[in-house]
Amino acid sequence: MKKNNLKQQVIKMKNSRFAIKNSGISALTGIVFALAAACGPGDGKNNPGTTMALEVETALPVFEKITEWDEYSGRFEASNRVEVRARVSGFLEKVNFTDGEPVKKGQVLFVIDQRPFKIALDQAKANYAQALATLKTARENYGRVRSLQETGAVSAEEYDRREQALAHAEASAQLAQAQVDQAALDLEFTRVKAPISGLVSRHKVNEGNLIDGGSANSTLLTTIVATSPIHFYFTGSESDYLKYVRLAKAGKRGEARSEDLPVYIKLSDENEFLHEARLDFVDNEIDGHSGTIENRAILPNEDHLLEPGMFGKARLIGSDEHDAIMIPDNIIGTNQSLRYVYALGENDKVVSKNITLGPLHSNGLRIVKDGLSPKDKLITNNLQKIRPGMIVSANETNILPGKTDLAATK
Repeated sequence: MKKNNLKQQVIKMKNSRFAIKNSGISALTGIVFALAAACGPGDGKNNPGTTMALEVETALPVFEKITEWDEYSGRFEASNRVEVRARVSGFLEKVNFTDGEPVKKGQVLFVIDQRPFKIALDQAKANYAQALATLKTARENYGRVRSLQETGAVSAEEYDRREQALAHAEASAQLAQAQVDQAALDLEFTRVKAPISGLVSRHKVNEGNLIDGGSANSTLLTTIVATSPIHFYFTGSESDYLKYVRLAKAGKRGEARSEDLPVYIKLSDENEFLHEARLDFVDNEIDGHSGTIENRAILPNEDHLLEPGMFGKARLIGSDEHDAIMIPDNIIGTNQSLRYVYALGENDKVVSKNITLGPLHSNGLRIVKDGLSPKDKLITNNLQKIRPGMIVSANETNILPGKTDLAATK
């Protein structure tokens, strides 16, 4: 009897523990269901009991009338450049300028030792005087025989001899005169003058050196460059050339070779295209090796800011005025050869739109040729976190144009 009572007590203790445990679980479950009922059904956005929708920013593309501009890198060159060389050989006696200073056309830059040339001129003048004396004698002799020939008092042979002597004396006098002129010219060439106005370089030969002159291998003495006006050279592709020609034929752009189209240039340390030039030359053929054609713009450079050899970027009109859709480059995605953007579709779902891109505009935005409308709401952030079909929470913003270097990103 005692054993049976003991077993019954143990069984009662176990049942009581199980009941307490179950009652605790039931109470916990009731609390959870009560909280769920208080929260209500999930809405996908504000309910903390469900997954929150990703917040993104959306903006309409920029849509406005624009004129497209093309940009090219190029280099400034002097409008005139001369290598100064002597026309006669001799010892350099004097340098008459300061290196790097402006010089005027006709200014004497170098003087070659003139003494040998003065002697040569004196000799030529003496020879000319002898030739004139001989010519005078020949004329007098010929005059005598001519009067005698009419009376038959002189033979025909004597007449012919004196006539030939006169012709020889006249030729000798002409030769002597030419020698005088040549000697005088050589003496003048000992004063090496500036052939153009401009900035002179340093003198490349010091006084006292023997220089060669009058040939293709003559000694280079210095150089002069004319920088007002100054030229800016740049090259364009064959496709660009064809585009400009077709626009000109359609009346949407001026003719490059005849209408002095405006060109705007900026320097390496400038943010704006501050220097206005005119397109004054387009080459007559496409380079067979590079497939490009050379162009030249000319600008006044009255303040001599621009120097030959400087780099710059030129901007010129690349289209007529037209409506364009523009977006920033950083929201454009790439899928192999396709370009796309994410946009906000119906019910706040993300959609992908394939687009055809155009050139970069001067405001820093990319022109979109096809695939978008002005009313498309483009997603501009969290692009790595979204996929087509996702539901997002959108906040509207605006696309702000910027500025860019087209020549570097074209």
